[in-house]
Amino acid sequence: MAAQSFDLIVIGAGPGGYVAAIRAAQLGLKTAVVEREHLGGICLNWGCIPTKALLRSAEVFHLMERAKDFGLSADKIGYDLDAVVKRSRGVAKQLTSGVGHLLKKNKVTVVMGEAKIPSKGKVTVKTDKGTEDLTAKNIILATGARARELPGLEADGDLVWTYKHALQPARMPKKLLVIGSGAIGIEFASFYNTLGADTTVVEVMDRVLPVEDAEISAFAKKSFVKQGMKIMEKSMVKQLDRGKGKVTAHIETGGKVEKHDFDTVISAVGIVGNVENLGLEALGVKIDRTHVVTDAYCRTGVDGLYAIGDIAGAPWLAHKASHEGVMVAELIAGKHAHPVKPESIAGCTYCHPQVASVGYTEAKAKELGFDVKVGRFPFIGNGKAIALGEPEGMIKTVFDAKTGELLGAHMVGAEVTELIQGYVVGRQLETTEEDLMNTVFPHPTLSEMMHESVLDAYGRVIHM
Repeated sequence: MAAQSFDLIVIGAGPGGYVAAIRAAQLGLKTAVVEREHLGGICLNWGCIPTKALLRSAEVFHLMERAKDFGLSADKIGYDLDAVVKRSRGVAKQLTSGVGHLLKKNKVTVVMGEAKIPSKGKVTVKTDKGTEDLTAKNIILATGARARELPGLEADGDLVWTYKHALQPARMPKKLLVIGSGAIGIEFASFYNTLGADTTVVEVMDRVLPVEDAEISAFAKKSFVKQGMKIMEKSMVKQLDRGKGKVTAHIETGGKVEKHDFDTVISAVGIVGNVENLGLEALGVKIDRTHVVTDAYCRTGVDGLYAIGDIAGAPWLAHKASHEGVMVAELIAGKHAHPVKPESIAGCTYCHPQVASVGYTEAKAKELGFDVKVGRFPFIGNGKAIALGEPEGMIKTVFDAKTGELLGAHMVGAEVTELIQGYVVGRQLETTEEDLMNTVFPHPTLSEMMHESVLDAYGRVIHM
């Protein structure tokens, strides 16, 4: 059977791959996408979307428990874990089917199977019906990443879970250990803690949410502890002893090892890129710690071969992958493509309270040599936050004292994952403090705190 010929072949149909394929098709390129498991990739099936559905259930449960605070009554409050999980899986399924519809609508050829690149411009796909040969001048690698597993801490699906097990649990943990306090770890800790699990979080770095601004991390930790979580920083799980119905964790802190018993462990210690079995080394692709090395335009150095999303390195975010996909599709189509700037990509963590940020932390800005002006504003000073019953949180802004450039913004509190986009747009437009000060923010809204934080950086804050 003759090889099918395309202008572009995308390997992987996650938020980077399927978006790249759709944009390429819109630009008139004959496009194919190869996917070995699920359209939508990890994000839609096992990551961003189903976790947010779970966290929404936990949020509603938390509000029901606080009904009295709002002058309401709610008796016999409880939950059905199976029903919570079923809703989450239903949300994921709905969006996955939507991806299939969009690809079909844009006339993208979908090939389900395992891809390999035997030579430049050629892709072989092992399918249920045999092997298909595809050719294209351009190929985009969008194969994503998977959970990192450390020796001795490997998941078994029973006592030790990865994110996939945690998304469809066979039981509700009673005493839970979460290893790692990045976005994945802290979101699962927040979900299970809210539903009643006795939760301990172990973080090897000196603070939880270590990529965030130090003040935001400290605020979040205080809130987590108030909710009943035990946070162990500068600590490491050295060993897991698995017994009948329990796991004994050997946790080292300050050179001293203590043993703690749990019935469930969630390992969230990072990710590794899916670079194996693609034939990349033979093509001359450079790989650094399981991630493909690229330039600002996602070019691998091999003519016609690009890499986007998690396989191309940090930040490991779905929205970064999607925009890289659009950029590369436009580059291939001869358009004026704009490279994605990592420091202008927002990071969002959907724990309770939420955490969001963009740009440099205060410490990083100083490290880079900036003379900074820093503003802060607390949720307790905002009318909408008090009316919502969400008075805990803060917004912090960092400016270049010389130019007024917005260097970074950092938030913790209710709905900050929605608010952060205002500062993202500001950075994209190279907004200064004067622009933000002269912007009229609607009242009463949480967004007013963004304005007040900017004013505070320049000694003009009104409501504090």
